[in-house]
Amino acid sequence: QVQLVESGGGSVQVGGSLRLSCDTSTYTYGSYCMGWFRQAPGQEREGIALIDSDGRTTYLDSVKGRFTISEDNAKSALVLQMDSLKPEDTAVYYCAADQRRGLCSSLHASLRTFFVYWGQGTQVTVSS
Repeated sequence: QVQLVESGGGSVQVGGSLRLSCDTSTYTYGSYCMGWFRQAPGQEREGIALIDSDGRTTYLDSVKGRFTISEDNAKSALVLQMDSLKPEDTAVYYCAADQRRGLCSSLHASLRTFFVYWGQGTQVTVSS
């Protein structure tokens, strides 16, 4: 049974950094699209960074140059390094995974619903 577990959230001041990690050790499929999503209060969940099993990445424009998605294969983890954080980055952050690499072709909201596996979320709060 696939279970994704996020960690690393917390509170930070503007300009600070956080590193989120998602335990993907129970995800054993060879082909995948994995990503990080976030949901702020009163807003829809949005995709912010994706990576597929070929290592190709896609980022939301508002996080490009500040966030980096990567895989820590030694720890079987999906990582999101977040730098230069802004108050508008405050949200619950979720990791997600699916066997269909095609889901990594776009961050369009219509593709979000196709991800099968989700973590429980971790809160990130950025204060000024």
